[in-house]
Parts: sequence; structure tokens; C-alpha cells
Amino acid sequence: MSKSLTVQSSKYPYTVRFEDHFDVVLKKQITLGDVVVVDVNVLKLYEQQLSFVLKDTRHIVIEPSEKQKSYQGVEQFIDHLIKSGFRKNNRLIAIGGGITQDITAFSASILFRGVDWIFYPTTLLAQCDSCIGSKTSINFGEYKNQIGGFYPPKEIIVDLQFLDTLSPLNFRSGMGEMLHYYLISGREDFERMLGEYDRAFQDKNVLSDLIYHSLEFKRCYVEQDEFDQGLRNVFNYGHSFGHAIETLTNYLIPHGIAVSIGMDIANYLSMQQGYIKRELYERMRSLLMKNWGDTQLTNIVLNDFISVLKKDKKAVGSEIFVILTKGLGKMFKTHLPVTQEILDWLSDYFESFDSSS
Repeated sequence: MSKSLTVQSSKYPYTVRFEDHFDVVLKKQITLGDVVVVDVNVLKLYEQQLSFVLKDTRHIVIEPSEKQKSYQGVEQFIDHLIKSGFRKNNRLIAIGGGITQDITAFSASILFRGVDWIFYPTTLLAQCDSCIGSKTSINFGEYKNQIGGFYPPKEIIVDLQFLDTLSPLNFRSGMGEMLHYYLISGREDFERMLGEYDRAFQDKNVLSDLIYHSLEFKRCYVEQDEFDQGLRNVFNYGHSFGHAIETLTNYLIPHGIAVSIGMDIANYLSMQQGYIKRELYERMRSLLMKNWGDTQLTNIVLNDFISVLKKDKKAVGSEIFVILTKGLGKMFKTHLPVTQEILDWLSDYFESFDSSS
């Protein structure tokens, strides 16, 4: 499974390496003074592999919660690092999913005006998406990902062994995030995912190729628009609606599942406004439905949904901006007016969702 790709960041180029036996790679990589930041759940699951590395290395075990990914959580984290003697020439090595990534990356970006960090993503969502792109985010109060910046790792090590212990729900969450790249890419990649979606759950070679291609596709956009000022905006496809669903369900619906529903909402509004035909909407929905499975949205209140959309970090003033589509590979950013017509469409969508899912 040895393959790699390099992302050209404005700060420095960084490499994603696909490796087996992460513990062997990690042991060789650690230098004196480095601190390993490890998700408590990952440590329990891979105690045997990690114990021989961590016994001789400073490490911090964190609880991967939204509460931990906050100013208060990061303050405690940095306080611990400074008190332990961490210095500017030392490195942070993160082993975990997106929350571990955000806590480590955000802290690395502000500590001593920037220290190096390395990432071992342990979830499918982190491996296929968030590990590249440089974004760091922490929550502010009840609002998700409102504070952050851009600060890439020096290197990323992807080992699919970590995915063996993911729950089926979290695996599908990762697939949901990956799906959105394959729809944005265009018809050829959509058809590929349609044909390989089920196989990805059983065949690691298929899954590895899908992850690699997802990162390749994202890299092209990141290198052209690293700071998300234009071209890269299309990656918010499904995300504004998905983040609102996450917030209103108190994160009981995982990110990638919420995004797959968010893409369907975007497609539905696109169809209602005449941007795509019903035939295409239904064809895209047939793939997205596989991913959200038996998820229910019975507790979504429309007024609350609109209120959360207005607070989305992509909103400007009181205006809501979302990504809609004119077809596969033809996503575009647009203003979403809160008209009675839009409200009626959204109301119809939520009313019919549970009966059709």
C-alpha cells in the first residue's frame, strides 16, 4: 500500500504517505522532545502497538469531544505542554481523528508563533479529507468551527489498519465526506463511486484507491485556493445544511452522514429551482441514501434550521450562502433567500425525508 502525494502549501510542501504498520513508522519518526497527542479511544484500541512507543515518549491523551475542541480545552492543552518543557524546536505528533487534528493543529499554529506537527489520521473522514487543506478550527460556545486558521502538518501518515476498528456509523460518516468530492468532480467520478461504494466496505484495495483519488482531487483545489477565497468554496457543498443538522441533533448525526443529507437538500433545492432535472436528482439521491441509511430527522424544526444557517461561518451579514448544483461537477455558490417559497420547499423536504429514508 506504499504510495504518496505532495501538497504545495504557501507555507511549505507537505507529504501524505500511505503506510502499513504505523507503529514501526512512528517509532522511527519520533525525536527527543517530541510530544505525541493521542485520542484516548485510539490508545485503548491500539494499546499493544502504541505502548512500546509511548513508554519512552512524552504524550498527552485527550478526550475527542466538541467540548475539548474549544478555547477552554485548548488553553488546558497548551498549559500542559508549556509546563512539561515543550520548546519551539519540538514537534507535536497527533494520532486520532478530526478533533485531535484540530486541537493539535490550532495549538501548533499559535504556540511560540508556530511549531511543527505531524498527523496520523485514524478515521476515514480524516484520511480522505481533513488531513490535507491546512484548515484548523475550534468551537466557540455552541457554535461549531467558528475560530481557526490555516496551518498544515509537516507530514501525514495514512494507515488503513486504523479503519478496522471504526464503527459502521463512523465508517459511513467518512464515506459521506468522500462522496461529496466524487459528486463535485463530475460524472465520471460519480459513476465510479456508484459502482465501488459497496465494495469499499469489504475491499481495502478499492478503499485505498478511493481515498487516494479523493485527496488527489482535493489537492488540485487546495493548491489553487489554499485560503478558501474562491474556487475551494465549492467544497462547502452539503456542508452548510449538514452543519445545521449536526447542531440541531446535538451531533448525534455524525458529520459525514449530515453532509450526505446536506448534499441531498442542496440537490433538492437545485431541482426545485430548475437547475437540474428530477431524473438526475433521483440518481444522485440513490447513492446518498445508501450512506445515510436509516437516519431520521424527526426533531428538525424549520425555524431553528434557518436560524442556524444564518449563523453559519459562511454567512455574510444576514445573508445565507450555500452551494447548489447545475449538474455533476457543476456546483456553484449562491445566495439563499429566505422566501416563503424556499421555506415551503424545505418544509416539504423534511416532512417527506423520514418516510422515504
